[in-house]
Amino acid sequence: MPPSTPGATSAARWGKTMPHIQNADDLTNHGDARLRRMALDIIEHALAAADPYHAAMRLIHLEGETLHIGALALDLRRFERVLVIGAGKATAPIATALESILGERISGGLVVLKHGYPAQLAHIEVVHGAHPLPDTHGHAGAQRMFDLVGTCTQKDLVIAAITGGSSALLPLPVAGVSLADKQRINELLLLSGADITQINAVRKHLSRIKGGWLAQRVLPATLVNLTVSDVIGDPLDYITDPTVADTSTFEDARDVLDEFDLWDKLPPAAAAYLREGGAEQETPKSFEGQPLHTFILVPGVVACQAAVQRSRELGFEPMLLTTMLKGEARDSGGFFAAIGREIAHSGQPMQPPCAIIAGGENTVTIKDGKRGMGGPNQEFALSAAREISGLPGLLVASLDTDGTDGPTHLAGGMVDHATLETAERLGINVDICLRDHDTLEALERLGDAVVTGHTGTNINDLKLLLAA
Repeated sequence: MPPSTPGATSAARWGKTMPHIQNADDLTNHGDARLRRMALDIIEHALAAADPYHAAMRLIHLEGETLHIGALALDLRRFERVLVIGAGKATAPIATALESILGERISGGLVVLKHGYPAQLAHIEVVHGAHPLPDTHGHAGAQRMFDLVGTCTQKDLVIAAITGGSSALLPLPVAGVSLADKQRINELLLLSGADITQINAVRKHLSRIKGGWLAQRVLPATLVNLTVSDVIGDPLDYITDPTVADTSTFEDARDVLDEFDLWDKLPPAAAAYLREGGAEQETPKSFEGQPLHTFILVPGVVACQAAVQRSRELGFEPMLLTTMLKGEARDSGGFFAAIGREIAHSGQPMQPPCAIIAGGENTVTIKDGKRGMGGPNQEFALSAAREISGLPGLLVASLDTDGTDGPTHLAGGMVDHATLETAERLGINVDICLRDHDTLEALERLGDAVVTGHTGTNINDLKLLLAA
């Protein structure tokens, strides 16, 4: 069983200002060192702005026996119990903030975190599970959470910190669908090229806990959601979907399976359930009139906004290109870097020194063939390296703000005009690495891998282009 105790990244880091980039020296000892240092500075500011611990501490305060959450005021004397539940990659800092504020007023609760994520909680039980593919530990945690909230009455206050990653960490499939089936389904969806809204439309309709089912079990207790957005546009039912009403339908799930030709690959029990699902099995569509309140502590665009501000402070003219970038990572990386080529050749759409910033969620489609180790941000960066090769004064960085890009320990990559030349000298064929989705080793050998460890947040990916 993977360790559940804090490791090198201690829970004590939540609420403290400290560097996120663990390999800054490796990233700045080659290529355009000055530009790389400024890029790291911008990234650090972006990640700090997305810290959910500080966001929770700003939003929530206790005044006597009244708990203030934004404009919501809750008299704690009304409640017999205060429970905290949660799952996801940004859940530990939120739970830590709640313990700092409420202390012994918390009656209990349970959070499910990714294996290796640190947590030192006094009043809330911690379970660790696997991500991106669920495991038995997450399954057991989901069942225990489901059982716990089943005891709730209108005299209880339940605070939910469900954040990105919870779909894998709270696997509780419908009857007839096994955990092994769910693991296979997750893998198929993650490799299909479907985006997160499409993936979750399927997963929600195979779950007893997702798609609002957990909220339905909590109510009529008072339910407060504190969440962080890792989905473009911040749709609530895709960032904290177990505890809000669902907007997707069985028909949406079936459309995804049609589009990506997945029906024949699904486990038979899951395929049958999705084909036959109708109104009686449909996820809850409204909790109107119920005591349910939702707060987005950190919207998905926050890192981009902070990157814009810090770029300007460092002397770059910033442009926020988009916060809705999606599509195949290799294609997006090439397109993004092509803007840098245009800047270098014509000074359009901006004159150097400038910074182009984007956010979103790219995908990687894995088809039959060789599959290496990597992730969408690594492919984005390595693809960009081909476009800016030999053009001094250009840099591209791409990272997953949670610190784990795909199933790897890298957050992403940082490349400049010299990256491709270095790859050729080292015998690294970038085209083959991209073809085989095998980018991790290449970026590490190049010294262009970005390593942050677990950041404690999980919002949209950050893309940065600097032109000096």
